[in-house]
Amino acid sequence: MTPAPVIIAIDGRSGAGKTTLAIELAATLRNHHKVSLFHLEDIYPGWDGLSAGIERYVTTVLAPLSRGEAATWVSWDWENHHDGDPRVTLPAEIVIVEGVGAAAAAARPHLDAVIWADAPDGERRTRALARDGETYEPFWDQWAGQEAELLAADDIPQYAHVRVLNRADGTAPADALQALTYLPALTTALVPELSSRRGLRLLSERIEASPDPAILFQALYATSGNAVWLDSSLRLAGTAGPGKETPAAERSRFSILADDGGTFGQSVLHSSGVTRITAGCATANVSGPFFRWLETVWGRKAVRGPEDYPCDFALGWLGYLGYELKRETGGHDIPSDAPDAGLIFAGRGVVLDHTDNTVWLLALDAPDAAAWLDRAREAVAAAAESGGSTGVVLPAANAAAPTFAGRDTETSYKRKIAEAQHQIAEGNSYEVCLTTTLAAEVPALDPWAAYLALRRRNPAPFASYLRFGGLTVASTSPERFLRIASDGGMRAEPIKGTRRRAADPDADAALREDLATSLKDRAENIMIVDLLRNDLSHFAEPGSVTVSRLCEIESYATVHQLVSTIDAVLLPGSPRAEAVAACFPAGSMTGAPKISTMAILDGLEEGPRGVYSGAIGYFSLNGATDLAVAIRTLVMQDGGEGGKVRLSLGVGGAITADSVPQDEYEEIRTKAYGVLSTLGSAFPD
Repeated sequence: MTPAPVIIAIDGRSGAGKTTLAIELAATLRNHHKVSLFHLEDIYPGWDGLSAGIERYVTTVLAPLSRGEAATWVSWDWENHHDGDPRVTLPAEIVIVEGVGAAAAAARPHLDAVIWADAPDGERRTRALARDGETYEPFWDQWAGQEAELLAADDIPQYAHVRVLNRADGTAPADALQALTYLPALTTALVPELSSRRGLRLLSERIEASPDPAILFQALYATSGNAVWLDSSLRLAGTAGPGKETPAAERSRFSILADDGGTFGQSVLHSSGVTRITAGCATANVSGPFFRWLETVWGRKAVRGPEDYPCDFALGWLGYLGYELKRETGGHDIPSDAPDAGLIFAGRGVVLDHTDNTVWLLALDAPDAAAWLDRAREAVAAAAESGGSTGVVLPAANAAAPTFAGRDTETSYKRKIAEAQHQIAEGNSYEVCLTTTLAAEVPALDPWAAYLALRRRNPAPFASYLRFGGLTVASTSPERFLRIASDGGMRAEPIKGTRRRAADPDADAALREDLATSLKDRAENIMIVDLLRNDLSHFAEPGSVTVSRLCEIESYATVHQLVSTIDAVLLPGSPRAEAVAACFPAGSMTGAPKISTMAILDGLEEGPRGVYSGAIGYFSLNGATDLAVAIRTLVMQDGGEGGKVRLSLGVGGAITADSVPQDEYEEIRTKAYGVLSTLGSAFPD
């Protein structure tokens, strides 16, 4: 008896391409494994035999194979309509079974993975009859009725680990295999396939140019369903540059543009403990913590950057981590309307170096890489010659502005401030970062135009535009959450302490001085610095945690901010995703101590934060990450009542024992102003 094999079932309705998918998937797997293949159509006892065929398949084929034993079964003679010859299917390292009912309830206890193949109804019939011709046509409706009856009693698709939209264009086998490699049950069996993720070759090209990034993004990704622009708009807006460097200049050097297209492109959405990975036409569902999944796909150095390449991004995952992932780091489980994380895997992308005025085109070596590099090169040239006109019409000044409603009134927010101060007085927290949410629904909104207006109104070093289908995140964040360089250098730069900007220079200078001399704001900042020193120390080399800047002021278009910098060195061999998790969510958005304060906040805030106060950035194939705190962030989501677009904006501030409620309320109005004023909206009464 051989060891029990890994058994993969491919199920779906007739004509969905299960047989072709199974044959081609088996052929690919045979490059590294011994594979057996079984077709259920060989065992169904006639055109009325779906139910009986599934029973035969489970008892005479699947049960012995799952024990590592040879399966002896009786075939069906379709020409003479009776039982045919006995046959034997031998066990192998991997067994693929395919056919209608291959993953039926009785079969599932024996299976390691289930693939459900989908195809439009009209296409299914055409494909099935083209394959089997006149012999099938008289029985199509009869067989389809049995399929419908089976699926009404047993919703097989909901048990699928991988779903494939089979377009019969030859992409399904590779996409399905890519999705299978993410399933924990197959990790050991598919080691050779998993190793290919690390055997990657990076192609690069350096271009001397300064293209308009908005025009370049539109040229390359206007039609992409999923795309990311990590946009260092502060430098582009002219607030930094040669001769007038700011403390934020280092954070403002690079912009990254990418989508999930091409051979390696993938997208990920995580909600409430399930990670859904889409690779081309295949989607895999993996249950378990998000940070555990992230550790399986990121953290090991899979590529080296090009020679003389100054950026730490060498392709990889880009997107956001929502605040509700705190369920994995000591917080409570609060469901959110938006996915808890959204990432794309970029196998090709563009990096703009705003200091050297150069463009880097990056692509993983693949059959489609050369064509993409040609297209990207042409787009860079066109965007460099454009003169900076995006061709996007921004909302007119007299257009109807969104009317936002607050989760809290002024009275209720001040009441929560008092409750937070009571928790501090009881010794349950030192600082409570209390937030609230402003929300609106509008008949229509162009997310792209809204983002361009936001970046023009409030340029920031960590601005970003993220599109995941009907979900768009537009952020003008000034705050770095965490950077881990490829060489292990770690940095956090929390912001605590805010004053609005004034048009009058003297008044503006007075506001800046007020922030600089505020003992309360300094105390807030120092408490978060202590918290982050502790967070970083979990995976840092002993003695490497240092505070290189403490409570320095940085000025942006609409606010002055108090910023500190904490540095450390990652302990060699440490799991990088766990190092990120140890710091998540940002201490500047929770308060201290973090876990007990998050519990207090869950009780006070009475709802999820969603994307807001999570993190936005990248996880590079060279082991680097750079993440911003998701503040000054407008979330736009399709699916409102009557087809409207839902808007949400989170705002908040740190509450300490000596906080003045009116001042704290004015602070959230100040923080909301940059986004609301851009949309022509007012803070809700």
